Amino acid sequence: MRWREVLEYCLAKPGAWQDEPWESDVVVKVGCKIFAFLGSESRATVGVKCGASREMADEWLLRHPEDAWVMAYIGRYGWNSLRIDGTIPADELTEAIDASYEAVLSKLPAKERPSR
Repeated sequence: MRWREVLEYCLAKPGAWQDEPWESDVVVKVGCKIFAFLGSESRATVGVKCGASREMADEWLLRHPEDAWVMAYIGRYGWNSLRIDGTIPADELTEAIDASYEAVLSKLPAKERPSR
């Protein structure tokens, strides 16, 4: 997958919208919460919630040691960065994005959840 494809995939989710809370750093939100950190196109990574705990998210690090790493600052909450143009198959990337979206969506108040 390419960065632009990942962005388009994220934006296709119900209620998803693009934001740039920091200059040149693209994120995708549902409601008021981020579910995917894409940064700039040159980075070719996506930051997603990979598990309810750090231990669960560490499974990604074991499966893809060259292409997955703990995100700075929020990694302790189960967030990892995944290389888009590396060895992680596209279907695994989309599954990770789906799981991150669902995890963030489930924590939103009912009034902020999009109708499906």
